[in-house]
Amino acid sequence: MAERAYKTFQEFWPFYLQEHSDARTRAFHYVGSAIALGFLTAAVITADPWYLLGMPLSGYFFAWVSHAFVEHNRPATFTYPLWSLAADYRMFFMFLAGRLGPELRRAGVTG
Repeated sequence: MAERAYKTFQEFWPFYLQEHSDARTRAFHYVGSAIALGFLTAAVITADPWYLLGMPLSGYFFAWVSHAFVEHNRPATFTYPLWSLAADYRMFFMFLAGRLGPELRRAGVTG
């Protein structure tokens, strides 16, 4: 089955949430995103750019593990790399703010 081509981030966002319908998948993403932000913080505080290598390694590691072993789907990163990155952090910060639930329901995600 061919994957739908999304023309805007607004169209992509519900798809992204549906691809993260299992709360465990989202939790793995939150861990990876938090660690990636920790690496960014370390790079800024120490002025050591080597910490920046940890950002994609930690972020993608946790995300891809969750898609392979929890969600059993192909990460949207492979088709929509920038929108996936933006959606990951949007999901992360909405979760931290306690505002993700309504977004998940609008996207048809019940789990």
